[in-house]
Amino acid sequence: MTFQEKLEQYADLAVRIGVNVQKGQYLLINTSTDTLDFTRIVVKKAYEAGASRVHVNLTDASFERAYYENVTVEETANFPKWVVAQREELIERKGALLWIDAENPDLLAGIDSEKIGAQQKAAGAALVNYRKAVMNDDIAWSIIAVPSPKWAAKVFPDLAEQEQVPALWEAIFKTVRIGEGNAVENWKNHIETLHARAAQLNAKKYAKLHYVAPGTDLTIELPEKHLWKSGSSQSPSGTTFIANMPTEEVFTLPAKYGVDGCVSNTKPLVYKGNIIDEFKLTFEKGKIVSAEAKVGEKLLQQLIASDEGSTYLGEVALVPHESPISASNILYYNTLFDENASNHLAIGEAYPTCYEGGKELEKGQLESLGINTSITHEDFMIGSAEMDIDGILADGSKEPIFRKGNWAF
Repeated sequence: MTFQEKLEQYADLAVRIGVNVQKGQYLLINTSTDTLDFTRIVVKKAYEAGASRVHVNLTDASFERAYYENVTVEETANFPKWVVAQREELIERKGALLWIDAENPDLLAGIDSEKIGAQQKAAGAALVNYRKAVMNDDIAWSIIAVPSPKWAAKVFPDLAEQEQVPALWEAIFKTVRIGEGNAVENWKNHIETLHARAAQLNAKKYAKLHYVAPGTDLTIELPEKHLWKSGSSQSPSGTTFIANMPTEEVFTLPAKYGVDGCVSNTKPLVYKGNIIDEFKLTFEKGKIVSAEAKVGEKLLQQLIASDEGSTYLGEVALVPHESPISASNILYYNTLFDENASNHLAIGEAYPTCYEGGKELEKGQLESLGINTSITHEDFMIGSAEMDIDGILADGSKEPIFRKGNWAF
């Protein structure tokens, strides 16, 4: 298969499996100038799939860097109303949203973390309806990624410059099962496997999970009506979509006030163009009471201070250490990939879809049930080949879920 054929197949996956564009549907694409060639293919594929209109929002790394270098903290509060209006129209039109990411992990290195935190708060408050639509699967949405030169250089620093982007392309193709036969059929089979794993966990009805690994001893209570989900979701119209490509996880939500102990990260967290690493979080009755990091501690503190919900967890995700992405031994410095190589948790908002009847509940109702709400949702990686996880049943008995980083059943 030629490189161009792989690009075409990747674009097909994004359109027909990722967001699963329907005839007459509006598609919004958020991306950067680093992805232009690939985005052109995606736009063409979307119209071929029947999209009524495809709109592309383009950013540029130099634009974003210049903004943060020159903006005042006070100005970050003035979030553009036209951005809000665009997302509101997307929801009203029952459109689909595709992110094509080409992240530079170091884009905002050295930028005042107060500016980054203030911008995060302003965006979270302004886009609250949009975030609710995404978290509730009210619209079809998906995230994929393509290489940028800066990102490729970060992932493959030992390769010659001209080899870095091609190497990252090939690595990404493998993670999304391109080059191994029919990619669409491969994805259908893969999702069925994840569905089966989620069904196993739902049948268990665990009351708690207990994690043990170097630097980690954490107990997470699960709500009685929690649901384990796979990477496949469904919009209100019945359209099936894949929010993250790649995906290797099954996930659920924790009881907001039922997290106790400590947890250490095992892969860097890239947050707002900066790296946070070698950090440890301590929880008491669900709340983060201590956060220490050797790299990016101030930014970590800013993230946790985004709002009240940012001091609690919103997601629990299980990924075996022997997943294909982990087996590649590539550190991507990109959460989309690294979270699918590792068990992970998320600071901030929970997915209401992971609770029986949760999609129909308002914020206050969710909070009354011990389901976390927040303007943030940031995944961080905690898994390793040394992690054991026990499931604790309602009667207090335990059984192994993970041993040495992999499924025990």
